[in-house]
This record gives sequence, C-alpha cells and structure tokens, in this order.
Amino acid sequence: MVEADARHLGLDLGATNIKWSVVEHAGEDWRMLGRGQTRTPAAAGPATVVETLIDVGRKAISEWPDVISAGVGVPGLYDAETGVARFLPNLPGEWAGRPVAVPVAAALALPAFLINDARAFGLAELRLGAGRGCSTMVGLTLGSGVGGVVIVDGHVHYGHDGTGGEVGHQTIEANGPPCTCGNRGCLEALTKADRLAAACGTDTVEEAVEAARGGDERAAAGFAQVGRYLGIGIANLIVLLTPDRVVLGGGVAAVGTLLLDPIHEEVRRRVHVTDLDRVEIVTAQLGTDAGAIGAAVHGAESMA
Repeated sequence: MVEADARHLGLDLGATNIKWSVVEHAGEDWRMLGRGQTRTPAAAGPATVVETLIDVGRKAISEWPDVISAGVGVPGLYDAETGVARFLPNLPGEWAGRPVAVPVAAALALPAFLINDARAFGLAELRLGAGRGCSTMVGLTLGSGVGGVVIVDGHVHYGHDGTGGEVGHQTIEANGPPCTCGNRGCLEALTKADRLAAACGTDTVEEAVEAARGGDERAAAGFAQVGRYLGIGIANLIVLLTPDRVVLGGGVAAVGTLLLDPIHEEVRRRVHVTDLDRVEIVTAQLGTDAGAIGAAVHGAESMA
C-alpha cells in the first residue's frame, strides 16, 4: 500500500526535454503538486544527461520538500533490477550499460526506480487521467514511435524485464517495412509520425493535418491508411485483453477525428468476439506531463 500524504518525484527523460513532476498520494486519490522542464543536453552525451537529471531533481525537491521516492522514465529499454539503461534509441551516445537509477538515488538521497516512458504514460492515465476506474486498460503513445502499456487488474504488466506492453512492435504486415526493433511490418513502422507525414505527402504531421482539413485528398487518404493500421493493432489488443478502455496519447493522437474515425471503423470491422459497447477508445487527458507523473507514481508504488 502506498503511504498516504507522501510526496514523490517523477523525472521524464526525453530526447528534447527533461520534465519533472511532484505528486502526492492522499487517501485513494493522487494529485500533482508541481511540474517543470528543462532542455535535454542530448548531444553532450550520457554522463551530462544524467547529471542534468540530477540537477532537475534537486531543483524540484527544493521547491517541494519531503519527497520520499523518485521514479525516472526512460525512452527505451532498461534493467529493472540494476537501474541500468540498455537501449535508448532516440538519445545519442553509448547508453547500453549506463547506470541511471543508482547515481540519481545517491545524489538525491532517495530510492530511485526506472520505468519505460510509455508505461509511465499509462500508469499516469490509469491513476489520474483517462483510465481512472479501469481494471483493464491498453494505452498507446503515438509520435516518433509507438509506445504502449497493458494494464490488468489495475496494475501495469511490466513483464520479466520491463518490456511487457510493447504494443507498437506487434506485426501488422508480415513483409512490411523494417522497424528499428529488427522486425518487419510492426505497428510502429507503419504508423509513426514520419510514416504518417510521408503517406500524406507532407514533411510533418502538422502540415498533414492542415492539408487534410483543407480538403487535400492525398492527406486524407494518408490518415485513413494509418488509422486503418492502428485500428488493426487495437482490434488485436481488444480481442486478446477485452479492456475497459483504450487510451491514445502522444502528439499524433491529438489530431482527433482524422485518426479516430478510421480507427473506430477498422475496430468495428474486425472485432466480433466481444461486446464493443463495453470498450471505450478515448484520448489521453494529462498531455505532456503524463510521463513525469507516471514516473512519480511508479516510484511510489515500487516502495509499497
């Protein structure tokens, strides 16, 4: 059980920004007390990035004292037992084998725990956002990649090495485009932001949205195609898990009905073994703070 009225720090390590949040657990509810961010000095290498994480943590604790744990969201794979990074594809430098949790814990004098950033997103939405009240939930973060989280009986499924819930790496097309994970035809390889922009004939997702809303047929077709792939992936997850809710987050999810309409259409076309009226597909509520909030909650629950 998480200690009541205790404060917890969350650090979200992104390729562009390091975000922080301090949350408090009060009774059955969680609330965010403070938040902030600073630029990630990614080009300076892992040692400087970890030092910046520590500096951000110190600043947060100075503003919100009496913190008793720290969680760190990382954009990739890690060793949960040692707190060491394994593979952070969007951060330059040699991250494999780089200690993260131990130096953060030592510098902040707090127990520190790593969590994948997509799992942090899902945990935040479950406890404070669009997933509140769910027993079983699936979350997808749509952006430069496709992250995921699977929640069963109110708890994140981490798997034996923290990689449980990598829904973006399910195979959608057996001979599809190569994915950074080494597979071909993954959901991520077919739907990530640059793939969406290319399908729409634009350089960015923002341009694609503008073109589609302005009546550009190629852009509209691109959204329909990517929405169809997402619908197939989500349909697979619904058949497997029958979740109460599917929560879509990340920058691409924010485009709204351009993706949601083809997703719903494809899910209705493919799911016939369970009652879809009992499965909601919704957008996330916590925005860009979700990763830091979820990291803080993970730190708290790891101590319980």
